Amino acid sequence: MTLKRHFGFALAFALSTTALQAADLRIGLQEDPDVLDPDQSRTFVGRIVYASLCDKLVDITPDLEIIPQLATGWQWSDDGLELTMTLREDASFHDGTPFDAAAVVANIERSKNLPESRRKSEVKSITGVEAVDDHTVKFTLGAPDATLIAQFADRSGMMLSPTATAAAGTDFGLNPICSGPFKFDERVQQDRIVLSKFDDYWNADAISFDTVTFLPIPDTTVRLANLRSGDLDMLERLAATDVASVSGDDALQMEQAVSLGYQGITVNVANGAGADNPLGQDARIRKALSLAIDRNIINQVVFEGAFAPGNQSFPPTSPWYNTDLPVPERDVDAAKALLAEAGYPDGIDIEIQVANNPVQMQLMQVVQAMASEAGINIELVAKEFATLLRDQSAGDYTASQIGWSGRVDPDGNIHQFVTSGGGINDGGYSNPQVDALLDSARTSTDLATRKANYDAARVILQEDLPLIYLYHVTWIWALDTDLSGFTAYPDGMIRLEGVTKG
Repeated sequence: MTLKRHFGFALAFALSTTALQAADLRIGLQEDPDVLDPDQSRTFVGRIVYASLCDKLVDITPDLEIIPQLATGWQWSDDGLELTMTLREDASFHDGTPFDAAAVVANIERSKNLPESRRKSEVKSITGVEAVDDHTVKFTLGAPDATLIAQFADRSGMMLSPTATAAAGTDFGLNPICSGPFKFDERVQQDRIVLSKFDDYWNADAISFDTVTFLPIPDTTVRLANLRSGDLDMLERLAATDVASVSGDDALQMEQAVSLGYQGITVNVANGAGADNPLGQDARIRKALSLAIDRNIINQVVFEGAFAPGNQSFPPTSPWYNTDLPVPERDVDAAKALLAEAGYPDGIDIEIQVANNPVQMQLMQVVQAMASEAGINIELVAKEFATLLRDQSAGDYTASQIGWSGRVDPDGNIHQFVTSGGGINDGGYSNPQVDALLDSARTSTDLATRKANYDAARVILQEDLPLIYLYHVTWIWALDTDLSGFTAYPDGMIRLEGVTKG
């Protein structure tokens, strides 16, 4: 996308819709979301759109406390095998379908049974769900699941109109109908997603905008230029290199929150023919690549020290981090020795796909330069983000630079990525010991027991290295000073309740 194209966006969009109203909010996204179906989607930016489009059973506070949203309260049975939720009586879906217990049942069954669902592993513990009455729903579990309420604070808890899902099937994402503060108007791929205010929203008084328009602009420089020109009101993921510039601009404001997630390299170890290469088949080569990388240098050179180096699915500041396995120091000699041991004393060529935005490209160019010094020659293949995800899911890749925005419960950062058949296990990794440890961590409500399971799984994963973790981001938003009421959340979402303009 070119700078010229997006500088002209406001005029072109005004001509097509008469004029942009003062109550229109324009948000710049780093990527274009994938399918707008919470059961099928997986992109971070898609979740940003969902924050305005699809209410969930529960939400979180900035301090990560779980609070009511569509569910007004909940109670566990003494044995942890039944969860009973009471539901709002003043909510409805955008198509007029009532939100009730029957709708919750339909949504959970879709998440569990839709062949294309990526939520299956997140609701795996649920063996039954029933409407006790119109506004009470009961979940029956096969085993205690300490993660379930946190799962309901994300896509597994997003409620879709059962009328619309029954009619549209897997095409639901072409016209998503939820129960959030805004309803879907239109989408032009790679250009815009437009939502309009849902007048019958249960909390409509907290919403100040008639429309919210999401504009995918991968180039961070262009995205910031559009904010400064007035074509955007706010943007997500300000580049760390632009923090000083925005801080010194009286026309802009900035908000930050430490994220819950990570960025790394996912390796295809068993997902189809794409795994049939030395990197996918030999953990020694993956270890060599990891040892060739100086994570502290990445943080300083690419992110000007704003982020945190990492080597696990949890940041070093997390109570779930395994302190016995600290972020490794770069060791080129050890990397070369591992390559030689694996049968490549003269070096090896590998391919890594990367999203076509400047930040991720710069990151991987730094990794590429470091790896070359150990004899690992990386060919970078830049792709539009949705294409990268599609190829990753299909196994049409060797390795992929990709991240995860993070979840409130630690399970959300690890289970579905490395357990056999996990919903986002694009590497095809499978280890029965890891499965058992992470499944066990789900069933215990004792924090020490859960921590011991995660630590033990981390030891195995550190040897197998299906994912090579690199760093943990800080979410940074830039906003026009006309906006007020925005609150930064660690999950990186943009919640518009209470946000005003002018």
